[in-house]
Amino acid sequence: MPRTLTLANQKGGVAKTTDTINLAGALNEMGEDVLIVDLDPQGNLTDGVGLDAAYTEEPPSLYDAMVDPEGHDLASLAYSHEEFDVVPANIDMFNLASELTTAMRGHEALRRLLADIEGYDTVLVDSPPSLGILTDNALLGTENVVLPVLAEDTSIRALKLLSNQIDTLEQEFDVTIPERAVVVSRLEYPLDGEEKEMLGWFEDTYGDVLPVVEIRKRVAIKRAYNDGVSIFAHDEDCDQEAAFLELADVLREVAE
Repeated sequence: MPRTLTLANQKGGVAKTTDTINLAGALNEMGEDVLIVDLDPQGNLTDGVGLDAAYTEEPPSLYDAMVDPEGHDLASLAYSHEEFDVVPANIDMFNLASELTTAMRGHEALRRLLADIEGYDTVLVDSPPSLGILTDNALLGTENVVLPVLAEDTSIRALKLLSNQIDTLEQEFDVTIPERAVVVSRLEYPLDGEEKEMLGWFEDTYGDVLPVVEIRKRVAIKRAYNDGVSIFAHDEDCDQEAAFLELADVLREVAE
């Protein structure tokens, strides 16, 4: 069975999607076979890996598989990318939350799909920027979570809300969903006062129990995204490769 991880934060604009792509690129660089599942109906990751045409593809799609997990094979929905495989989002997924809300075991659709997945070392799930049933599916399906954040004070409330949601899922479904790492993205040195204060808060709050990985803001990260690849496959050097390799190495160890 592959290790499975969700990158989750209900606050948008925290680099969750670019972190997912570059973490997958780092794992591929280490020789792993990686699958990414884009569970966000907006399809930003799907677009960011050059699969925008798949977003409006005819059924079957991830939408159909989530509605009827027993009737679909998740791996058969994957598209090949030069670095990893991707199960893209689909425009029909804007209706998925309402479908799952009324479905039996609607919170566990992704878990049922992942139960039969083979041929990968790691599966990464890019969850939506919300605390709804799709994010619940991601958390319950992978039972591991990585926390992408920005060094802004709004991150404190967002992380507390996510932590409360995880506690609720653990109690209701009798599972454990450990937090595996905090990824602080888009840092610009020299840090301003708020950034310094927040990095101190992340270290004080999580540093004794979780790795806190810093990702600095680089134009190369955006350019790689625009070209549909991670920084590892881009034709431009980026000093943040080391940070993503560090994150990948940590997650390989703790999420076995």
